Amino acid sequence: MKKYLLILALILPIIGLSINEEAQELPGFWSMLGNNILNYANYIWAEITFQTSPFYVNYFWWLVLLSLAVWGLEIAFPWRKNQGIIRKDFWLDAFYMFFNFFAFAMVINSIYGVIDAYYLRTGLTAKSLAIVDLSDWPMWLQLLVFFILTDFVQWFTHVLLHRFPALWRFHKVHHSVEEMGFAAHLRYHWMENILYKPLKVLAVMLLGGFEPEMAFLVHFIAIGIGHLNHANLGWDYGPLKYILNNPKMHIWHHAKEMPENHKFGINFGISLSIWDYLFKTAHIPHSGRDIALGFDGIEKYPKTFFKQLISGFSREK
Repeated sequence: MKKYLLILALILPIIGLSINEEAQELPGFWSMLGNNILNYANYIWAEITFQTSPFYVNYFWWLVLLSLAVWGLEIAFPWRKNQGIIRKDFWLDAFYMFFNFFAFAMVINSIYGVIDAYYLRTGLTAKSLAIVDLSDWPMWLQLLVFFILTDFVQWFTHVLLHRFPALWRFHKVHHSVEEMGFAAHLRYHWMENILYKPLKVLAVMLLGGFEPEMAFLVHFIAIGIGHLNHANLGWDYGPLKYILNNPKMHIWHHAKEMPENHKFGINFGISLSIWDYLFKTAHIPHSGRDIALGFDGIEKYPKTFFKQLISGFSREK
């Protein structure tokens, strides 16, 4: 735990140093990128210090509260009785959660911000690719369409991560989890942000009149479902299991041994399970409570954050 706290201690002052600093409006890619990083760092610090407006749109503290709530459910209703409250790799996964959600997101979102600026110079806007205009639809329906569309995009991307060896090498970081818990949800290689982000942005661009800022609620519903899917809980939500992904279904996605007819993986659902049932990638032979997790050769896979950070860039022997 100490080494992860040390890394966070190094990151937070960098964020703090940018408070109240005015970003210089200088031309060029690197200047724009630096300005974007400073602005994003300011925003993260504002969240940490309760300075966001409106106050409830605060990704940092909502993530903390949501994580504590699901962890509390794990403690109250543990499924795998042999797992401890502080399970194997608990602190590693907790660090991944904040690194991927904030620290690395600060960089990747800043890069995409520069790309957006260059697109604007060409006259291409978010509405240029719109195939449907949602501006006159009720807000709840806009958010529902956004949720369904982005979830399908993520499901499809997830299938690609398993199907192609070059992508699977990065995705193995997520599957190196050997004891399931809520924080395992956000243990993934930083390259996955680069793969997921463009497709999610494209999905939003197809929805004319939709403002991404409106998706705060949908975003945290998805985070909550993801946390629950990876939690040490034996729930399947009854009849809703055919619509919503759930812990009993997702445990099989992390199984060490795949069925013969699904060698690339099963149960790829992110928030919704319906895609797996529609495309026949759903597979739940029994409860799965005590199955081994991971993949062949997991014993030799890197165990530390920094080694996993650079994993995937070389071909496996």
